[in-house]
Formats: sequence, structure tokens, C-alpha cells
Amino acid sequence: MSSTLLIALYIACELIANITANKTILVLGAAAPGGVFVYALSFTLIDLINEQFGKRGARRVVFAAFAANILFALYSTLVLLLPSPSFYTGQEAFAQVLGSTPRIVAASLLAYIVSSLIDVEIFDAWKRKVGGQKWAGVLASNAVSTAVDSTLFVAAAFGGTLPLLPLIAGQYLIKMAITVVSVPLIYAARSVKVGPAGD
Repeated sequence: MSSTLLIALYIACELIANITANKTILVLGAAAPGGVFVYALSFTLIDLINEQFGKRGARRVVFAAFAANILFALYSTLVLLLPSPSFYTGQEAFAQVLGSTPRIVAASLLAYIVSSLIDVEIFDAWKRKVGGQKWAGVLASNAVSTAVDSTLFVAAAFGGTLPLLPLIAGQYLIKMAITVVSVPLIYAARSVKVGPAGD
């Protein structure tokens, strides 16, 4: 898979996850944000980026996605605050989808940056010190980083208002299930050459 396409797909997953997170969904009885599927996939994608570019390159991509999410949040807020013409009737619906509370946005960004950087460190350590199959490194790094992500996000976003443990456990189990399913699919995609250079 093209390196450029891989990075673009990772950043797209992060933005899509934030846009769709405002709808809560039920997955096998567990409540989770609507972006849980694509967000869980991003942890495997950053491991593939780590494999291609190393720890330093993966960290740069994480910060680039973080900056993209901040830009998205700020621009969405600006658009919400700007006045609309009298014929526009979608303000309330637009605000409901893109007008997340500052607490939710802050929790999401905090959980993302901390868990993603932890994922990069663990995958890099596995690659250099443990060796062996890359899929095992993906599972090991995702097992820790998704636990950190789920705990930080739920605690920061809903602490004091909702029971935290069921939300954390539900999100974690869904994310790890997606990780297990995504590993063979994504590693199969590595053999597909994209773009004129096929890099």
C-alpha cells in the first residue's frame, strides 16, 4: 500500500471517528460512540505507519492527525457561530452533529494523543526488542493503547455523570474485536501496490 495513501487513510479515520462519535450506538448490547469501528482501525494503521517510517515518523503522523482534529473542531465552532441566512433551517441539526460540548472534544483529543503515542512506543519496542511476528506486536500495542484510550475518554467525558466501568469495558471489547479482525485484512493490503511508484 502506498505510504501516502496509508497516512491519508489514518488521518481520515481519525476525522471520521470524531464526526460520527456524536451518535451512540449499541453493539451486542454494549454502548459505544458511533466512531468506534473506524477509530479502532486507526490503531492498526498507525502500527503499519510505524513499521514503514519508524517511531519518529509515526509520531509525526500522530501529531499531524491531532492538528487536523483541532482544525476540524475550531472550524466547526466558527461555522456554528457565524450567522445564517433566513432561508437556512438546518442550524439545530448541524449543531447537534458537529457542536460537541467542549468537555467531549477535550476528552477525545486527550485520549487520542496519549493513547496513540503509547501505541507508537509499544509497537516500536516490540519491533526492536521482542521481534517475531508483526501481527503480535499490533495486538500487544493495541491491547494497551485502546485500554488507555477508552479509560481516558470515558473518564474525562463522562466522569461524575454516568457509570464509567460499563462504558469503558464495552468500548474496549469492541475496539479489540475490531483490531483482531483488521490485522489480517490490513496486512493483506500491504501487498497491493498503489500509485506509480508502488511505494
